Amino acid sequence: MPIPEFVRELRTVIGPRPLWMSGVTAVVLDDQGRLLLGRRADTGRWALITGIIDPGEQPADTAVRECWEETGVHVVPERLTSVTVSAPLVHANGDQAQYLELTFLCRAVGGEAKVNDDESLEVGWFDRDALPADLDASALHRVHHALSGSPEAHFMFDESALDQSFLTR
Repeated sequence: MPIPEFVRELRTVIGPRPLWMSGVTAVVLDDQGRLLLGRRADTGRWALITGIIDPGEQPADTAVRECWEETGVHVVPERLTSVTVSAPLVHANGDQAQYLELTFLCRAVGGEAKVNDDESLEVGWFDRDALPADLDASALHRVHHALSGSPEAHFMFDESALDQSFLTR
């Protein structure tokens, strides 16, 4: 996967140490309700469309850009559906990262699903009841939240982190 220039510059300073990054995931549906997926060149697995937010870029714009760059499909973001944090990971080059993941439900409005860059081996539309078996659990959770119909974004909250001392004042 190509490394964004701003990340390359950061890595010259911090090396492979853990880096906190912000990224988006696009859950894209077409007019038939099928889900857009790409088979990643780095892992060979089917995945949702994802990407790192460039400095100063609006997250929804990142979803639009990544969909076009990776799949040739034009999308319109309709709703933020979840805010999550990835597990820490180590990329193939040894760089460590963890991601703030903003997931958007998007509607396809044009273009043609195709491999549009070197990040994907295949791109395709899938019926919701016929998703590839190698789609990981995190992606399935994001799809579930995006298609739940809930108008609110899903997020996790650890109440034990809440400082409740204000209750005794």
